[in-house]
Amino acid sequence: MRDIRILFMGTPDFAVETLKTIIEHKYTVVGVVTAPDKPAGRGRKLKASAVKEYAESKHLKILQPTNLKDESFIEELTSLKINLAIVVAFRMLPKVVWNMPEYGTFNLHASLLPDYRGAAPINWAIINGEQKTGITTFFIDEKIDTGHLIFQKEVEIHYNDTAGVLHDQLMTKGAKLVLETIKAIENDSVIVKPQPKDTAFKTAYKLNRENTKINWKDDIYTIYNLIRGLSPYPTAWCQLYNKNSFENVKIYTAQPIEETHNHEVGKIIIEDTMIKVAVKNGYLIINKLQLPGKKAMESKALLNGYVFYRDAKML
Repeated sequence: MRDIRILFMGTPDFAVETLKTIIEHKYTVVGVVTAPDKPAGRGRKLKASAVKEYAESKHLKILQPTNLKDESFIEELTSLKINLAIVVAFRMLPKVVWNMPEYGTFNLHASLLPDYRGAAPINWAIINGEQKTGITTFFIDEKIDTGHLIFQKEVEIHYNDTAGVLHDQLMTKGAKLVLETIKAIENDSVIVKPQPKDTAFKTAYKLNRENTKINWKDDIYTIYNLIRGLSPYPTAWCQLYNKNSFENVKIYTAQPIEETHNHEVGKIIIEDTMIKVAVKNGYLIINKLQLPGKKAMESKALLNGYVFYRDAKML
């Protein structure tokens, strides 16, 4: 059995669960690489990443390079005598880093590769209305998410799942898959499989202002999937027209109702404590939204102090 010396690389909460699982199973983590502290909040105070906070609590060695090719960083990695590197939700690595460990560098990716290579696999699986996704461990190579596959596990996507719900499921299952991968490497029993190259694959494009905006002329389920696929972050958005003013609003959760009607697409109808938005083949009931400068609120609470006038509509 191999003696494993692990370098862990990751930044957000999604990566913490994996690092925590590795530590709890008594593997030797000789270093943790994470993003530099960043200004956050109104006071712009420096905030550590979720991985750094956990690593500090376990007294692990922490490295926060701004340049992954920096000579001093490479020298420090060399001095740690790592023989396996694990990457979870981090940035692209230069070859000098991923090629360093004797037993390789593997990544945990939140999709069934080769589908949904890229920055936002959890979001796009839901946005595209998939009924299943999964997690993959693979050895890193020169390109993004293209290396030889190690293990994969399917995960069902339920009709009402949001990106937040799916994130937490994949985070937990992903940590277990990483542990399984470490054990296989430790026992020298890994059998890898190259990813196919001659097929069209679905892509997990980086989320931006344009592809997170709701088009109310779309099909009801296209809109519904966009909203849940971006909830709770970065959140679907649109413009609200109400009493001669335009505001950008975020919509966190909604429920589709197929129904024939004669309303203009985007028109807002208030019924009791419900906010309904007309679409071409029904309505979307808005359950939770956020107005500029306000906290996200349930619709019922918002209607206690906010008035939608007769001309109100979503654009």
